[in-house]
Amino acid sequence: MEKNSNEKIILELSTLVRHVTSTTYKTGCYLDRSGYLLLQHIVTHGPTGVKALAEEFGLNVSTTSRQSAALAQKGYVKRVPDPVDGRAFSLQITALGEKALNHDRELRRTLIDEVFKDWTAQEREMFGELLAKFNRAF
Repeated sequence: MEKNSNEKIILELSTLVRHVTSTTYKTGCYLDRSGYLLLQHIVTHGPTGVKALAEEFGLNVSTTSRQSAALAQKGYVKRVPDPVDGRAFSLQITALGEKALNHDRELRRTLIDEVFKDWTAQEREMFGELLAKFNRAF
């Protein structure tokens, strides 16, 4: 039974990722998944270094550096010197980055509202809690 449950979870997660990815592009989001997550983290926690972002998301520094460079190229983040270590820098969101993040949040919120329109508040709460538990397990 466990094998079948795990196979179903793998299939459903793969399908979910495909739906979210394709819908994100169709709805006119400015940010890809990595950009959205990086900007969300910076807004929530303040200016953050590339190494800390890599650790937060379980990525290597070169991947996070590439992703943050793409955000900087679009003007969504800027480098600010570390007050303690002048050689290091942190990434800070710009006004343009905040605008892009807010735009995408609203589009994603509208999409989720539509997807869950027939779900009860209790079902949505339970689904959110289970997703959070699943993500913490990683």
